[in-house]
Amino acid sequence: MSAFLGVDASLTGRRWLGPDEATQRLAAAIEQGTDVPASVASVLAGFGVLPEAAQAYLSPTLRDLLPDPMSLKDMGAAADRLLTALHEGQRIAIFADYDVDGGSSAALLVWWLRQMGQPATVYVPDRIDEGYGPNVTAMTELAESHDLIICVDCGTLSHDPLAAASQQADVIVLDHHLGGAELPPAVAVVNPNRQDEDGALSHLCAAAVVFLLLVEANRRLKAKDVRGPDLIALLDLVALATVADVAPLIGVNRAFVRQGLSVMARRERPGLKALADVARLDTAPNAYHLGFVLGPRINAGGRVGRADLGARLLSTENSDEALSLAEKLDGLNTERRDVEAAVREAALAEIEERDAQAPLAWAAGDDWHPGVVGIVAARVKEKTNRPAVVIGFDGDDGKGSGRSVRGIDLGSAIQRLADEGLIEKGGGHPMAAGLSLTRAQLNPAMERLGDLLERQGAATLGAADLTLANILMPAAATLDLVAALETAGPFGMGAPTPRFAFPDQKILSARRVGENHLKFRFGDGVAHALDAIAFGAFDTAIGPAIEARDGSRFHIAGKLDINRWQGRETVQLVVDDVAVA
Repeated sequence: MSAFLGVDASLTGRRWLGPDEATQRLAAAIEQGTDVPASVASVLAGFGVLPEAAQAYLSPTLRDLLPDPMSLKDMGAAADRLLTALHEGQRIAIFADYDVDGGSSAALLVWWLRQMGQPATVYVPDRIDEGYGPNVTAMTELAESHDLIICVDCGTLSHDPLAAASQQADVIVLDHHLGGAELPPAVAVVNPNRQDEDGALSHLCAAAVVFLLLVEANRRLKAKDVRGPDLIALLDLVALATVADVAPLIGVNRAFVRQGLSVMARRERPGLKALADVARLDTAPNAYHLGFVLGPRINAGGRVGRADLGARLLSTENSDEALSLAEKLDGLNTERRDVEAAVREAALAEIEERDAQAPLAWAAGDDWHPGVVGIVAARVKEKTNRPAVVIGFDGDDGKGSGRSVRGIDLGSAIQRLADEGLIEKGGGHPMAAGLSLTRAQLNPAMERLGDLLERQGAATLGAADLTLANILMPAAATLDLVAALETAGPFGMGAPTPRFAFPDQKILSARRVGENHLKFRFGDGVAHALDAIAFGAFDTAIGPAIEARDGSRFHIAGKLDINRWQGRETVQLVVDDVAVA
């Protein structure tokens, strides 16, 4: 495929890709068959939406997209056991992972049970002392004082801990991580990524699985003329988890996020209201805010603070407690950023010394905080366009996290390492995974992992191509267009925020902002101009080239955004890349 606008190598070394002829024909058909603008039609065509499905895509509803909960194996057994515990007033414990998905999953159950008059214990393991997932000690202690333990966002591979708990209590697993050949001992293991599932719902996060359980539970209550809690009011939690866990925004996930954002905008959940206020979020939330403003703060407790803070924030009914928890998480997030920066610098320095063409980018170091290795792996992945693994060692014991790129299944590769005995344990899903290993296992495991990823094609990846929806000119970049583009959202994994190219533009003004950012204004040389901001511009060749303003003209690519300042709204371009015209 030829480069878009002839850009084979931009100022950041990337090739630009635009719509091919088939996509352009599809966009034209969508535009003719609907009332959407050409730019929106281009976005829909890029997502593969057919003309006859365009209107439904623009208005995703749970009524149309919600799958039958009973299509998941063990769902009936899980719903029956939950309702039995409810009916008999049994003691219920929720064992949750320490990330946003785990916290949201736990909060969903807490809110539902609370409205049914049933309390529940929430247990979140410490990331450093206990690690990911159920452990024998914690599960045994919970089983001694509870009749039912519900593991959320974990448990599918926890054979020994669940066996220990099952001697005294029943266990339900609600998870989405890749399953092994055998399931752990439990009343039910509801997981769309079990090996005996068909994969039709593999895109669901754990909170979505929990939500489907509650749908089925409400359905069974209704059959007995009992009114269950309002599930629509819980969609803010499902939306938060879906975006923060980087689940692909396809199928029912689009409806979860679209409708969940509407629920969140009502600001009725004390924890999310307090967190939005602490984060100075003064507009209605969108998917970006879930993934990059609220999500990191909720995660901060599990990374560098108390692991249960996120779940407590999302579960509380008390506004004062919510504010206190939100302030703690905001402070921990600041601490997390400082720790992350130090580890990121060390990891990138180590990776640069290795083969730049290797299929795996990995780094390991002593005393690297296990709470930030996942974030650092994500930054390494973005910089190298390679699957990345970052590991922190405490003595001979290492805990690591990995992030992958589209088309490379990292989770199954790491799980294979565990199956082969090359690491202590590991697993996850295609885009993200965790692992534990000894220092002696490090080099053999990384060599084997690189080999497995190379077989998937990781070694052939070049600098990340920049995919563009179409061309725009400054005159077309209006507030109305931004609003129209939002109807094609929510945007995220599987449905990226549309990027447009502004060809042959003249730089009208430019000024540095902070140490590395650049604000500038560009125009087409006629009468129209557009403001732009390039974050981290001076970490690349973009900053010096634009700042020079030597008469050169540029192709400028990025995402349209609304800049709000002193009550005024204007359109600006958030720049992703620049090429000399």
